[in-house]
Order: sequence, then C-alpha cells, then structure tokens
Amino acid sequence: MLDCTDRHERYLARLISKHTVLYTEMITTGALLFGDAKRFLDFDDAEHPVALQLGGSDPEAMTKSAELVQKWGYDEVNINVGCPSDRVQSGSFGACLMQAPELVAENVKQMQAAVDIPVTIKCRIGVDEQEPRDALWALVEACANAGCTTFLVHARKAWLKGLSPKENRDVPPLDYELVYQLKAAFPELEIVINGGISTIDACHAHLQHVDGVMMGREAYSNPYIMAQVDQQFYGATEPPRSRDQVLTDYIAYADRRLSQGSRLNHLSKHIVGLYHGEPRSRLWRRHISENAHVPGSDTDVLRAAYEQMVSAA
Repeated sequence: MLDCTDRHERYLARLISKHTVLYTEMITTGALLFGDAKRFLDFDDAEHPVALQLGGSDPEAMTKSAELVQKWGYDEVNINVGCPSDRVQSGSFGACLMQAPELVAENVKQMQAAVDIPVTIKCRIGVDEQEPRDALWALVEACANAGCTTFLVHARKAWLKGLSPKENRDVPPLDYELVYQLKAAFPELEIVINGGISTIDACHAHLQHVDGVMMGREAYSNPYIMAQVDQQFYGATEPPRSRDQVLTDYIAYADRRLSQGSRLNHLSKHIVGLYHGEPRSRLWRRHISENAHVPGSDTDVLRAAYEQMVSAA
C-alpha cells in the first residue's frame, strides 16, 4: 500500500470507522534513521489506534527505529515480511525475510526488549519455491519463541523472480485454508488474515477461523465499506456517518493541511472512491482528476465535484 495509506488516507479512514486498526505504508529504517523522520512519523491524534509498518532486517537499525516509533506515539510496530518489490529484494528485507526466520526472530527479540508497544509481523505464506506450510510454520515458530504473539498473514506466496509487485497481488493463488490451519496449530497466537478480501460478508466468514481480517486495496478504493465495521465487529450502536458527513469533515481537514503547505492532489487522491458505487460518481471522480493537480487548487475543487454529481440527478 505504498503511497496509499499515508496520514491523509488514515485520517479519512478514521472519519468512517472509529475502531478499525490502521496501518501505515511501509517505512524503511533508512528513512527513519537517516532521512526526515518527522515527515514519515508525524500523524494526527485522531488516527489512534494506528500501527507503523517497518521495513528492514538489521536488528540494531530495527530496534532504534522501533524506539522512534514508540516515542512518536504509535500503538504498534509491525515488521514487514511480505513486500515483494525490487527495492526490498536489493535490501534483503520484506518478503525476502521469509527465507530467514531466525533473523526475523532476532529482530523481534531485540525490538521487544527496547519498547513497550506490541511488535507484530506481517508476512506471506512463502516465497518462490518454498513449501508454504514449512516456510510459514518456521517463521511463526521462531518468532513466537522470541515473543511475538500477532501475525498478519497475506495468504499467498510472493514470487521474487519473474513477477512484478502488482502481479504478486493477484497471480499467486490464495490459500486461506493454510492460514486457518496455522490458527488451529497455534491457538494461543493472534492470527489475522489478509489478501483479496473485498466484502464484509467475507470478513464474517474468515472470522469463523481466525482472529482478525486485514483489508487493503478494497478499503482504499472503496473507503466507505468501513462504515459497517464498527457496528458489525466492534459492537457500536450509533449509526454510521453518511458519505456527505465524511466529506464535510474531510474538507475541513484538507483546509487545515493546505494551510500548512500540503497540496490538494495529495489529499484528494484518497477520497475519489468515497462515492464508489453511487449514482453519477463518475462525475465526482472526473472533476477531481482533472482539477486537483492544478497549481493553487483548493477544496473548492471537492465542493464543485460534489455539486456536479448531485446536480446531475
């Protein structure tokens, strides 16, 4: 979800659901330790509960980064053992770490000794020619022995040779049953399933077998799907907020961010899917795409896009 789940998208998500746990895009240890850490770490207090997803493999760098993550106020630090991009392959982290379970476990051990917030893992079921059951069990066993209790499992292999990151989201077949078996084998651990999940009904079905569901691309392209989450999974009794209410509050947020130097197209790209599936939403999306990138544009673009959509009724 690189370039997707930034602080603006997470603020939008929180306007829709109060309880969903939000995850950042993957941030590398190099960005935090040698780059502009404030730019990568700053977030709005409204985003809680929020976890930072960390990319790296060197225990010392990962531990120092985890300390920064805790200092900045995040609720969780999540080790990425699933990203298949060329960038992580050259740096020997992300999905490459499926081949080094003891190294991941050493990271868990050192990070947990340094911070009080949970250290969790997001992984694949294997990479390349690995036998998924062997690879996944080896990673979970090693890291559970090091103290990790929560694993978020993308239920498909990553092919590091021959497939692009985009193809790695679709081509390798999903194996939900393997993740169910993982939970049965490790009932004391929290197992969260991820990969290709696009409906609330599917979430209910998965929760018959595992402890949680992570939704990525569907929640980004159709953010209002989260409007049902608080009532159906967290016991909330108040009705969900309407799309229009969410838009009003997001415009107020965008005005604040624009006054602080943000650009409209960085804010508006996250909200183009708010009216997904609604009548004339194409007019909404088109107006934003044609105007948000214009220098000096402001939230009047969003208001005009909305007016075009409703006036066409």
